[in-house]
Amino acid sequence: MPYRRLPNTDLARLHALQNAIQRAQNADYTEQVIPYKVLSDAQRFLVPFENAVMQSKDNYKSTVNANKQYRHIVQNARMYISHFIQVLNLSVIRGEIKKEQKLLYGLDPHQHVVPDLSTDENLLEWGKNIIDGEQKRMANGGFPIYNPAINKVKVHYDIFCEHHRQHTFHVQNSERVHGDLDSLRAQADAIILNIWNLVEEYYKDELPFARMMKCQLYGVIYYYRKGERKLSAETDRELKNIMESQPTIQWSEEA
Repeated sequence: MPYRRLPNTDLARLHALQNAIQRAQNADYTEQVIPYKVLSDAQRFLVPFENAVMQSKDNYKSTVNANKQYRHIVQNARMYISHFIQVLNLSVIRGEIKKEQKLLYGLDPHQHVVPDLSTDENLLEWGKNIIDGEQKRMANGGFPIYNPAINKVKVHYDIFCEHHRQHTFHVQNSERVHGDLDSLRAQADAIILNIWNLVEEYYKDELPFARMMKCQLYGVIYYYRKGERKLSAETDRELKNIMESQPTIQWSEEA
């Protein structure tokens, strides 16, 4: 017999459950392959599992679209903050702004490098630092920096802050959805395994190919090992002929 393997995707899990439930519902009342309680539990579980899978799918699509927009907004904020700091450093080097005033921005007066802006957290920190610092310097009588002006930087920083809050909420929601679905996957696998065991047990006395075909109707998935002979009606006939010619021989699942 080929070996079976539980589904490894959500759609395959749904297909296996739907196949088993539909087949059991359409079966003759004399053929009770799946006990009523097991079938009832599977039916009750299927609805929330289907909903969770659809919610996860929709969440993934929205996450992909939101991430594209978010990356663009982050890039703009990083560019304006970085450019402003570079212009500030050049103004200090030219003597237009006293180096000690860089302390207002949280910058080292003796270093003329742009701080690390590679993370969202750093962008939040340094965007606030330079906006507050520029306002403090101008309040003390300093001339504003242009190209980019701090108001332009602030516009992109505020947009980034708003989308960062939305992005954080979206990430948290995605983690919750995935966590819920992970729990349901474990339940789905347990239900499918139980059903498959019951189905194979019910048809255990059938010849290999006939047994495999009937089990597949209930969603059981089989795979052939490398080099393994594929089962067919012919292999069942061959085995039946051997059994009839040698009555003492009984086939087993390993046959």
